Amino acid sequence: MTEPSSYEGAGGELAALEARARAARRPTGDEGLIVCDNLVRVYRTEEVEVQALQGLDLVVSEGECVALVGASGSGKSTLLSILSGLDLPTAGRAKVAGHDLLAMGRRERLGYRRHTVGFVWQQAGRNLLPYLTALENVALPMKYARVPRRSRREKAAELLGVLGVAHCRDRRPTELSGGEQQRVAVAVATANSPRVLLADEPTGELDTAGGESVFAALRRANEHLGATVLVVTHDPLVSEQVRRTVRIRDGRTSTETLRERDGRGEEFTVLDRAGRLQLPEEYVERYGLRGRVRLTAEPDHVGVWPDGTEPPDDGTPNETRTSGADRRKRH
Repeated sequence: MTEPSSYEGAGGELAALEARARAARRPTGDEGLIVCDNLVRVYRTEEVEVQALQGLDLVVSEGECVALVGASGSGKSTLLSILSGLDLPTAGRAKVAGHDLLAMGRRERLGYRRHTVGFVWQQAGRNLLPYLTALENVALPMKYARVPRRSRREKAAELLGVLGVAHCRDRRPTELSGGEQQRVAVAVATANSPRVLLADEPTGELDTAGGESVFAALRRANEHLGATVLVVTHDPLVSEQVRRTVRIRDGRTSTETLRERDGRGEEFTVLDRAGRLQLPEEYVERYGLRGRVRLTAEPDHVGVWPDGTEPPDDGTPNETRTSGADRRKRH
């Protein structure tokens, strides 16, 4: 993807930003910077109950850049709302940078949203104030964090440069392209050096070139500003360029794809802490798996068989089995 290019030659300022980001990090004393354990979110009205999250497990280590994918209604945006402090889970455990999201009081939650997490919405109108310039938009979160005015303007200018939109500093949102608006939004979200940057479909309303520029900005926030990035996306250009893609289905983590630096990836089914896993839909259909299934303990794997099928017990090598062999799935 295309990297922002308007900050070339400003190595000193960039190095200072990186140093400040590293200095702001502190150990969490937990198994990850983001930890979700059996996370449940239920929305209730008088007539209906919707289970948006149904026991989701997720661990994200500091410094990762992770993509969340899944069908509409799978729970992706609900998860981001909880991690951002905008919503509360119904049950389970959720911790971010040492903050217990279920136990935070009003004052801690406000400080958490100002300093620990940054958020980028899909709609640019939710990210930027239309009557402020790009520079003023980026400086505004620092004002609430009581950063001195001169320092606010200097850092805002640096962030716009790092993210490739220094030329936009004196323009208002209506004078910017969609990609420029979202890159300025990333600068706003990282203004107070958050440890976690959350983005909900930040490229969803952009063309390919605009999407590439926004993802390049997210990658810079991860690599140069020290933010751990969690991005919800339907864009394969984004999900295929991160080292780890997590798929959510029916409110639970179903699969993860891990990629090498050369882009090659391998997909894994996720076994949660309760011992549950979701088989990929293509396997469920291919092998006719419905309702009850039979498990067999093999020397090097677990066999999953449709109900009513008798697994061969004749010592025949796996490779030469017929009849039920085409319905057999290894894990």
